[in-house]
Amino acid sequence: MLSSSYCDVFALRLDREQAEEILPGDRVRTGENEFPQFDVVAIHGDKAWVRDPALGGDHIVPLSRCRRA
Repeated sequence: MLSSSYCDVFALRLDREQAEEILPGDRVRTGENEFPQFDVVAIHGDKAWVRDPALGGDHIVPLSRCRRA
């Protein structure tokens, strides 16, 4: 059985249209909504390591989904 994300199930498109420079230390969001917001810890290639400042959880996300908050 394959695990699916909400993006896959509901065919959501979260990638941004225009190029935007994201750097470690920036505050970003990963969708169209204003929240939740994450702090960028590091960037490697096309991936960003982000931390949720409210809950402290770390995540790896595609850089194309990050938008500066």
